[in-house]
Amino acid sequence: MTSRRAALVLGALLCALAQPAAAAMERYVIDPEHLSVAFMVNHLGYERLLGQFLKGAGSFELDAEAEKLQNIRVEIDADSVFTNHAERDRHLRSADFLSAREFPKITFTGTSFEKAGINRVRVTGELTLLGRKRPFTLEATLNKLANYPIDHRRPTVGVSARAKLKRSDFGMTYGADNGLVGDDIELIFEFEAVRR
Repeated sequence: MTSRRAALVLGALLCALAQPAAAAMERYVIDPEHLSVAFMVNHLGYERLLGQFLKGAGSFELDAEAEKLQNIRVEIDADSVFTNHAERDRHLRSADFLSAREFPKITFTGTSFEKAGINRVRVTGELTLLGRKRPFTLEATLNKLANYPIDHRRPTVGVSARAKLKRSDFGMTYGADNGLVGDDIELIFEFEAVRR
């Protein structure tokens, strides 16, 4: 190798080393102790009943500096539905609604996202409910990304997200035609996710 060529190679190598390293995607896991999944639905026209799913899990990969998000997956345990009424909760687990024994998981898989404002993103993907997959969109707000001030002290993301769906799109039609239970469902997600 000539001295001129060696100098060019060395110069290119030094320039490459001087560039800041690209930030890597980092995996975040939802903390089950800081996960709230709720839903609201019209009940007989008298109220918008507020219910919850008490068990769920999820993870995603985030590059905060490059504002990239990928491999989003959230699973909810169907039989963890809770509306503060035992008989109603049993009915919701039945084949009239969630068929929790046959379909124990409600799953959202995010496939893409776009910025929707300051600290806001729109995540699109698929929701699987009652064994049926349908397009699904979450409107999410990044509340905070920082080292947790107590306990684990790891980088933690706090997120608020909202979505809407028609349960009849998934074949869940009980009570929709006669007005007993609304077809439109509003979903509410609040969670903290910890970097692993």
